[in-house]
Amino acid sequence: MDKLKLVVAALVIIAGIAAFYVMGDQSALLRTGIFIVGLIVGAGVAFTSGPGRAAWQFGVGTKTEIRRVVWPTRKETIQSTMVVIVLVILIGLYLWVLDVVSLWAVYDLILGIKG
Repeated sequence: MDKLKLVVAALVIIAGIAAFYVMGDQSALLRTGIFIVGLIVGAGVAFTSGPGRAAWQFGVGTKTEIRRVVWPTRKETIQSTMVVIVLVILIGLYLWVLDVVSLWAVYDLILGIKG
């Protein structure tokens, strides 16, 4: 029965999309309204199935979990951002020095080409 509900939900959504394009001569507001109604009805049918109820419960659990998260303060966020910026600059400088040394080693020492 759940598979049938999911198929019906998909068909309702597809019908809403098709109606949006078939009714090209109608106003954009009407076409958009039909499309949104198709999405809402399709989602409603899907949420009555077992997987739909499980997805709904997952969403409710996620919302509860988000409330428990301890978000960083503005000061902590700025400090973390500054650490990231400084590390990016330091790693960039390190890679630049490594590139210059490699270039010097290959051209001057190994190949004997003075640049």
